[in-house]
Amino acid sequence: MRILLTGVNGQVGGALRAPLASLGTVIAADRALIDLSRPGDVPAALDKAAPDLIVNPAAYTAVDRAENESELAYKVNAEAPREMARWAASHGVPIVHFSTDCVFDGSGSRPWREDDCTGPLSVYGASKLAGEIAVRDAGGSHLVIRTSWVFASQGNNFLTAIIRLARERSELRIVADQIGAPTSARSIAEALRSILTGNGIEQKFKAAEGLVHLANAGETSRHGFACAIVDGLRKRGDRLAVDTITAIASGEFPTAATRPYNSRLSMARYETVFGASMPDWKDALDRELDDLTFDRHQTSG
Repeated sequence: MRILLTGVNGQVGGALRAPLASLGTVIAADRALIDLSRPGDVPAALDKAAPDLIVNPAAYTAVDRAENESELAYKVNAEAPREMARWAASHGVPIVHFSTDCVFDGSGSRPWREDDCTGPLSVYGASKLAGEIAVRDAGGSHLVIRTSWVFASQGNNFLTAIIRLARERSELRIVADQIGAPTSARSIAEALRSILTGNGIEQKFKAAEGLVHLANAGETSRHGFACAIVDGLRKRGDRLAVDTITAIASGEFPTAATRPYNSRLSMARYETVFGASMPDWKDALDRELDDLTFDRHQTSG
Protein backbone atom coordinates (compact mmCIF):
# COMPACT_ATOMS: atom_id res chain seq x y z
CA MET A 1 0.00 0.00 0.00
CA ARG A 2 1.27 3.43 -0.97
CA ILE A 3 0.39 5.96 1.73
CA LEU A 4 0.67 9.66 0.94
CA LEU A 5 1.36 11.58 4.15
CA THR A 6 1.22 15.37 4.23
CA GLY A 7 2.65 17.66 6.89
CA VAL A 8 5.68 15.44 7.44
CA ASN A 9 7.58 18.29 9.08
CA GLY A 10 4.76 19.00 11.54
CA GLN A 11 3.91 17.39 14.87
CA VAL A 12 1.32 14.83 13.82
CA GLY A 13 2.82 14.21 10.40
CA GLY A 14 6.25 13.67 11.90
CA ALA A 15 4.86 11.27 14.50
CA LEU A 16 2.98 9.32 11.81
CA ARG A 17 5.91 8.54 9.54
CA ALA A 18 7.25 5.50 11.42
CA PRO A 19 3.88 3.96 12.37
CA LEU A 20 2.56 4.28 8.83
CA ALA A 21 5.77 2.80 7.43
CA SER A 22 4.81 -0.46 9.16
CA LEU A 23 1.68 -0.55 6.99
CA GLY A 24 3.13 0.28 3.60
CA THR A 25 5.33 2.63 1.61
CA VAL A 26 5.07 6.17 2.93
CA ILE A 27 5.21 8.97 0.38
CA ALA A 28 6.42 11.92 2.46
CA ALA A 29 4.56 14.82 0.88
CA ASP A 30 6.41 17.95 1.92
CA ARG A 31 5.75 21.33 0.29
CA ALA A 32 8.01 20.44 -2.62
CA LEU A 33 5.68 17.59 -3.55
CA ILE A 34 2.33 19.17 -2.62
CA ASP A 35 2.01 22.87 -1.85
CA LEU A 36 -1.33 23.19 -0.07
CA SER A 37 -1.30 26.93 -0.55
CA ARG A 38 -1.80 26.17 -4.26
CA PRO A 39 -4.93 23.97 -4.23
CA GLY A 40 -5.17 23.91 -8.01
CA ASP A 41 -1.89 22.00 -8.19
CA VAL A 42 -3.01 19.24 -5.84
CA PRO A 43 -4.68 16.87 -8.38
CA ALA A 44 -1.60 16.74 -10.62
CA ALA A 45 0.63 16.04 -7.64
CA LEU A 46 -1.65 13.19 -6.58
CA ASP A 47 -1.68 11.82 -10.12
CA LYS A 48 2.10 11.64 -9.95
CA ALA A 49 2.24 10.12 -6.45
CA ALA A 50 -0.54 7.59 -7.16
CA PRO A 51 -1.33 6.76 -3.52
CA ASP A 52 -3.60 3.99 -2.26
CA LEU A 53 -4.37 5.98 0.91
CA ILE A 54 -4.10 9.69 1.75
CA VAL A 55 -3.41 10.88 5.30
CA ASN A 56 -3.64 14.65 5.66
CA PRO A 57 -2.56 16.16 9.00
CA ALA A 58 -1.09 19.23 7.27
CA ALA A 59 -2.80 22.51 8.11
CA TYR A 60 -2.43 26.23 8.52
CA THR A 61 -2.20 26.32 12.32
CA ALA A 62 -1.18 29.91 13.09
CA VAL A 63 -4.46 30.53 14.93
CA ASP A 64 -3.96 34.23 15.67
CA ARG A 65 -2.29 35.11 12.37
CA ALA A 66 -5.17 33.48 10.51
CA GLU A 67 -7.38 36.38 11.57
CA ASN A 68 -5.41 38.53 9.12
CA GLU A 69 -4.52 35.78 6.66
CA SER A 70 -7.91 34.23 6.11
CA GLU A 71 -7.39 33.67 2.38
CA LEU A 72 -4.28 31.58 3.00
CA ALA A 73 -5.91 29.72 5.91
CA TYR A 74 -8.86 28.74 3.72
CA LYS A 75 -6.62 27.64 0.86
CA VAL A 76 -4.62 25.30 3.09
CA ASN A 77 -7.37 24.15 5.46
CA ALA A 78 -10.37 23.97 3.14
CA GLU A 79 -9.59 24.26 -0.57
CA ALA A 80 -6.60 21.90 -0.64
CA PRO A 81 -8.42 19.19 1.36
CA ARG A 82 -11.37 19.60 -1.01
CA GLU A 83 -9.10 18.88 -4.00
CA MET A 84 -7.50 15.92 -2.20
CA ALA A 85 -10.87 14.46 -1.29
CA ARG A 86 -12.30 14.92 -4.78
CA TRP A 87 -9.25 13.21 -6.29
CA ALA A 88 -9.50 10.43 -3.71
CA ALA A 89 -13.22 9.90 -4.39
CA SER A 90 -12.71 9.74 -8.16
CA HIS A 91 -9.87 7.22 -7.78
CA GLY A 92 -11.47 5.05 -5.08
CA VAL A 93 -8.80 6.00 -2.54
CA PRO A 94 -9.65 6.41 1.17
CA ILE A 95 -8.59 9.66 2.86
CA VAL A 96 -7.91 10.50 6.51
CA HIS A 97 -8.16 14.20 7.29
CA PHE A 98 -7.39 15.91 10.59
CA SER A 99 -9.46 18.64 12.21
CA THR A 100 -9.77 20.40 15.54
CA ASP A 101 -11.85 21.13 18.62
CA CYS A 102 -11.92 24.74 17.39
CA VAL A 103 -14.88 23.90 15.14
CA PHE A 104 -17.02 24.24 18.31
CA ASP A 105 -17.99 27.42 20.15
CA GLY A 106 -16.65 26.22 23.50
CA SER A 107 -19.91 26.60 25.40
CA GLY A 108 -21.07 24.35 28.22
CA SER A 109 -18.97 21.87 30.13
CA ARG A 110 -19.79 18.43 28.73
CA PRO A 111 -17.55 16.80 26.13
CA TRP A 112 -18.48 17.58 22.54
CA ARG A 113 -19.92 14.73 20.50
CA GLU A 114 -19.36 14.27 16.79
CA ASP A 115 -23.00 15.10 16.00
CA ASP A 116 -23.13 18.31 18.05
CA CYS A 117 -23.74 21.58 16.24
CA THR A 118 -20.54 23.39 15.32
CA GLY A 119 -19.88 27.10 15.77
CA PRO A 120 -16.26 28.15 15.30
CA LEU A 121 -15.11 31.36 16.99
CA SER A 122 -12.07 32.04 14.81
CA VAL A 123 -10.97 32.07 11.18
CA TYR A 124 -8.81 29.05 11.93
CA GLY A 125 -11.78 27.10 13.31
CA ALA A 126 -14.03 28.17 10.46
CA SER A 127 -11.45 27.18 7.83
CA LYS A 128 -10.99 23.76 9.45
CA LEU A 129 -14.76 23.24 9.54
CA ALA A 130 -14.93 24.15 5.86
CA GLY A 131 -12.27 21.50 5.23
CA GLU A 132 -14.31 18.88 7.09
CA ILE A 133 -17.37 19.69 5.00
CA ALA A 134 -15.38 19.58 1.77
CA VAL A 135 -13.94 16.15 2.56
CA ARG A 136 -17.38 14.81 3.48
CA ASP A 137 -19.11 16.29 0.45
CA ALA A 138 -16.56 14.81 -1.97
CA GLY A 139 -18.45 11.56 -1.46
CA GLY A 140 -15.54 9.14 -1.14
CA SER A 141 -14.40 6.92 1.69
CA HIS A 142 -13.10 9.23 4.41
CA LEU A 143 -12.37 9.61 8.08
CA VAL A 144 -12.15 13.08 9.62
CA ILE A 145 -10.33 13.02 12.96
CA ARG A 146 -10.92 15.90 15.35
CA THR A 147 -8.31 16.30 18.05
CA SER A 148 -7.30 18.92 20.62
CA TRP A 149 -4.32 20.69 22.16
CA VAL A 150 -1.71 18.72 20.24
CA PHE A 151 1.79 18.62 21.73
CA ALA A 152 5.09 16.86 21.12
CA SER A 153 8.65 17.01 22.40
CA GLN A 154 9.67 18.65 19.11
CA GLY A 155 8.30 21.61 17.15
CA ASN A 156 6.33 24.68 18.15
CA ASN A 157 3.56 23.82 20.59
CA PHE A 158 2.39 24.51 24.15
CA LEU A 159 4.78 21.99 25.68
CA THR A 160 7.92 23.35 24.05
CA ALA A 161 6.80 26.96 24.66
CA ILE A 162 6.31 26.33 28.39
CA ILE A 163 9.68 24.60 28.64
CA ARG A 164 11.39 27.57 27.02
CA LEU A 165 9.57 30.13 29.16
CA ALA A 166 10.11 28.17 32.38
CA ARG A 167 13.85 28.29 31.76
CA GLU A 168 13.80 32.03 31.07
CA ARG A 169 11.25 33.61 33.43
CA SER A 170 10.55 33.59 37.16
CA GLU A 171 6.77 33.88 36.67
CA LEU A 172 4.41 32.42 34.10
CA ARG A 173 0.84 33.70 33.71
CA ILE A 174 -1.29 30.98 32.16
CA VAL A 175 -4.99 30.92 31.26
CA ALA A 176 -7.01 28.73 33.63
CA ASP A 177 -10.54 28.95 32.19
CA GLN A 178 -9.93 27.01 28.97
CA ILE A 179 -10.47 23.28 29.58
CA GLY A 180 -9.53 20.41 27.31
CA ALA A 181 -7.39 17.33 26.86
CA PRO A 182 -3.74 17.85 25.92
CA THR A 183 -3.08 15.22 23.25
CA SER A 184 0.33 13.98 22.19
CA ALA A 185 1.10 13.56 18.51
CA ARG A 186 2.52 10.15 19.39
CA SER A 187 -0.81 9.03 20.90
CA ILE A 188 -2.62 10.15 17.76
CA ALA A 189 -0.16 8.31 15.53
CA GLU A 190 -0.42 5.08 17.50
CA ALA A 191 -4.22 5.25 17.47
CA LEU A 192 -4.37 5.84 13.72
CA ARG A 193 -1.97 2.98 13.03
CA SER A 194 -4.34 0.71 14.97
CA ILE A 195 -7.34 2.00 13.02
CA LEU A 196 -5.59 1.35 9.70
CA THR A 197 -4.19 -2.07 10.64
CA GLY A 198 -5.75 -5.00 8.85
CA ASN A 199 -8.37 -5.12 6.15
CA GLY A 200 -11.66 -3.29 5.90
CA ILE A 201 -10.44 0.31 6.17
CA GLU A 202 -13.44 1.63 4.27
CA GLN A 203 -15.86 -0.38 6.46
CA LYS A 204 -14.22 1.08 9.57
CA PHE A 205 -14.58 4.61 8.20
CA LYS A 206 -18.23 3.97 7.38
CA ALA A 207 -18.90 2.57 10.86
CA ALA A 208 -17.52 5.80 12.33
CA GLU A 209 -19.80 7.77 9.97
CA GLY A 210 -16.68 9.43 8.56
CA LEU A 211 -15.99 11.45 11.70
CA VAL A 212 -14.39 10.62 15.05
CA HIS A 213 -12.96 12.48 18.01
CA LEU A 214 -9.48 11.45 19.12
CA ALA A 215 -7.85 12.94 22.21
CA ASN A 216 -5.95 11.74 25.23
CA ALA A 217 -8.12 10.80 28.20
CA GLY A 218 -8.74 13.17 31.09
CA GLU A 219 -8.96 16.94 31.13
CA THR A 220 -7.19 19.97 32.53
CA SER A 221 -6.83 23.71 32.02
CA ARG A 222 -4.00 25.40 30.18
CA HIS A 223 -2.74 26.38 33.63
CA GLY A 224 -2.95 22.81 34.87
CA PHE A 225 -1.08 21.60 31.80
CA ALA A 226 1.68 24.15 32.38
CA CYS A 227 1.99 23.14 36.04
CA ALA A 228 2.26 19.47 35.06
CA ILE A 229 4.99 20.29 32.55
CA VAL A 230 7.03 22.24 35.08
CA ASP A 231 6.56 19.59 37.78
CA GLY A 232 7.63 16.90 35.34
CA LEU A 233 10.73 18.80 34.34
CA ARG A 234 11.74 19.35 37.96
CA LYS A 235 11.30 15.66 38.75
CA ARG A 236 13.71 14.94 35.92
CA GLY A 237 16.33 17.30 37.28
CA ASP A 238 15.78 20.22 34.90
CA ARG A 239 17.02 23.55 36.25
CA LEU A 240 14.29 26.11 35.79
CA ALA A 241 14.01 29.84 36.43
CA VAL A 242 10.29 29.80 37.12
CA ASP A 243 9.08 30.20 40.71
CA THR A 244 5.39 30.99 40.20
CA ILE A 245 2.75 29.88 37.72
CA THR A 246 -0.17 32.28 38.09
CA ALA A 247 -3.65 31.30 36.95
CA ILE A 248 -5.36 34.02 34.93
CA ALA A 249 -8.61 34.46 32.99
CA SER A 250 -8.65 34.47 29.20
CA GLY A 251 -9.55 38.18 29.30
CA GLU A 252 -6.22 38.92 30.97
CA PHE A 253 -4.36 37.42 28.02
CA PRO A 254 -6.02 38.88 24.92
CA THR A 255 -5.31 37.21 21.59
CA ALA A 256 -6.34 38.02 18.05
CA ALA A 257 -8.35 34.81 17.78
CA THR A 258 -10.91 33.70 20.36
CA ARG A 259 -10.25 30.28 21.87
CA PRO A 260 -13.04 27.98 23.07
CA TYR A 261 -13.47 27.69 26.84
CA ASN A 262 -14.64 24.09 26.54
CA SER A 263 -12.48 21.90 24.29
CA ARG A 264 -13.49 18.57 25.81
CA LEU A 265 -14.12 15.90 23.17
CA SER A 266 -16.27 12.82 23.76
CA MET A 267 -14.40 9.62 23.00
CA ALA A 268 -17.49 7.39 23.04
CA ARG A 269 -17.66 6.85 19.26
CA TYR A 270 -13.93 6.06 19.01
CA GLU A 271 -14.14 3.56 21.86
CA THR A 272 -17.31 1.91 20.51
CA VAL A 273 -16.35 1.72 16.83
CA PHE A 274 -12.67 0.89 17.17
CA GLY A 275 -12.76 -0.98 20.47
CA ALA A 276 -9.88 1.00 21.92
CA SER A 277 -9.16 3.70 24.46
CA MET A 278 -6.64 6.53 24.59
CA PRO A 279 -4.00 6.90 27.31
CA ASP A 280 -4.36 9.63 29.90
CA TRP A 281 -2.82 12.96 28.95
CA LYS A 282 -0.52 12.82 31.99
CA ASP A 283 0.94 9.51 30.82
CA ALA A 284 1.36 10.91 27.31
CA LEU A 285 3.14 13.94 28.75
CA ASP A 286 5.48 11.71 30.77
CA ARG A 287 6.57 9.95 27.57
CA GLU A 288 7.42 13.24 25.88
CA LEU A 289 9.32 14.54 28.91
CA ASP A 290 11.23 11.26 29.15
CA ASP A 291 12.25 11.72 25.51
CA LEU A 292 13.42 15.26 26.20
CA THR A 293 15.42 14.12 29.21
CA PHE A 294 17.00 11.29 27.23
CA ASP A 295 17.89 13.62 24.36
CA ARG A 296 19.45 16.13 26.77
CA HIS A 297 21.55 13.44 28.42
CA GLN A 298 22.65 12.11 25.06
CA THR A 299 23.72 15.59 23.97
CA SER A 300 25.58 16.35 27.19
CA GLY A 301 27.20 12.93 27.14
